[in-house]
Amino acid sequence: MINEDKIREVWASDPERGFKLLIDFFQQPIYWHIRRLVVSHEDAEDILQEVFIRVFRHLPQFREESSLGTWIYRIATNECLRFLNMRKEQAVSAEEVQEELMNKLMASDYVDYENEMAVKFQQAILKVDTLKVNYHYAKEKIKEYMINN
Repeated sequence: MINEDKIREVWASDPERGFKLLIDFFQQPIYWHIRRLVVSHEDAEDILQEVFIRVFRHLPQFREESSLGTWIYRIATNECLRFLNMRKEQAVSAEEVQEELMNKLMASDYVDYENEMAVKFQQAILKVDTLKVNYHYAKEKIKEYMINN
């Protein structure tokens, strides 16, 4: 059974095999973490690749102050924030970004349209203008949208 201890053990003796185990263990959950933050499948795949490049480069410096999973999720979150900040700088307006992301969501082959709540949740997130509202207002708008749509 693969777990974080086994991954670190294999990494110590055979870094290439250890990294393959790490990817096999973390790829899917990290992808979905990224996907929830950036919406687009294509963007999520690009960011996922960057995350594992950073993990590979910095794994020897991992200090084990947290679990390996926590460390990788932090890297993934930072990569998403970097991507979103870059996207924000390039964007002409929040409305255009919102429209583009909504179009990507609706056109994606990688959306489970059978999971209606997940699709509604993504749509609700895209409809809330997070630049102008505080957390509580945004949370209420998401609830309202999911209930009414």
